[in-house]
Amino acid sequence: MNAKKYEEGFFKILMIGSAVIIMSVLIFIIGTVVYKGLPSLNWDMISKLPGGGFYLGKEGGVLNAIIGSIYIVAGSLVLSIFLSIPVVMYINFYLRKNSLFANITRFTFDILFGIPSIVYGAFGFALMVYLGMRSSLLGGIITVAMLIMPIMMRSFDEVTRLLSRELPDALLSLGATRFEMTRVILRQLMPGIVTAILLAVGRGIGDAATVLFTAGYTDNIPQSLNQPAATLPLSIFFQLGSPVEEVQNRAYASAVILTAIILILSFSARYFSSKFAKHKI
Repeated sequence: MNAKKYEEGFFKILMIGSAVIIMSVLIFIIGTVVYKGLPSLNWDMISKLPGGGFYLGKEGGVLNAIIGSIYIVAGSLVLSIFLSIPVVMYINFYLRKNSLFANITRFTFDILFGIPSIVYGAFGFALMVYLGMRSSLLGGIITVAMLIMPIMMRSFDEVTRLLSRELPDALLSLGATRFEMTRVILRQLMPGIVTAILLAVGRGIGDAATVLFTAGYTDNIPQSLNQPAATLPLSIFFQLGSPVEEVQNRAYASAVILTAIILILSFSARYFSSKFAKHKI
C-alpha cells in the first residue's frame, strides 16, 4: 500500500509540475510580446494602411495585414469545411465499420497532419507556377486550406467515432432519410466541430510559411482574388527585418494583435463547445 501511495504521489507531483511549466511558458511568451509590443500599439496600427516609409519608422499601420489574414482564413475555412465534413461523414456512416478504404483515408489524414507548413507552401507555389498563377489572395486561400484541412478532418473524425453507432440505425429505423440522419448527427457533433474549426483557424491565421510565396505581400487591401494579400505573420516578419528600432517595436505590436486574435478564437472555442453541448441528446 505504501509503495502504491508513493507512486500515486509521485505522478501527481509530476502532473502538477508539468502543468506549471506549460502555464509558465505560455505566460512568459504572452508577457514578453505584450511588454515589448503594448507601448507601440495604438489606434493607427489597427485602423490605417502602411504609409510611405512605414518600414523606415514613418506613419501607418497594419490594417492591410489584418484584413488580408481575415480574407485568407475565411476563404480557406469555407473551402475546408465544404470538403472535410462530407468526407468524414462518408467514411463513418456510409461505409461499413473498419472498412479498408476508411482506414487508408484516416492514415492519409495522419500523414497530411504531420507535414510541415513550409512544405504546403512549397507545393502551393509549385502548383501556382504550373497553373500560371501569380502570388495572390486565391493562392493563399488554397494553400492555407490544404494546411488546415487535415487538422479539421482528423478532429472531425475523432469526434465522430465517439458517437454511438446505434444512433444512425435508430434514426433510419424511424423512417429518416440518410440526409435527415446526417443533419441530426451533425447537430450532435456540433461542439466538436466548432472546436476543430476554431483551432484550425488559429493555426491558419498564425502561419507564415504557407503564404510567403503564395499570397505575396502588399501594402493595400486586395480588391479581388487575383491580387496579392498581406498577412499578420508576414507583416511581423518584415517589420522585424527592418534596421529601425521603432519598426521592430511595431512588429511586437502586430504580434500583440495576432496573439489577441488567437486567444479570442481559443476562448470562443471553449464557449461555443459548451453552448452547443447543451443541445446534445
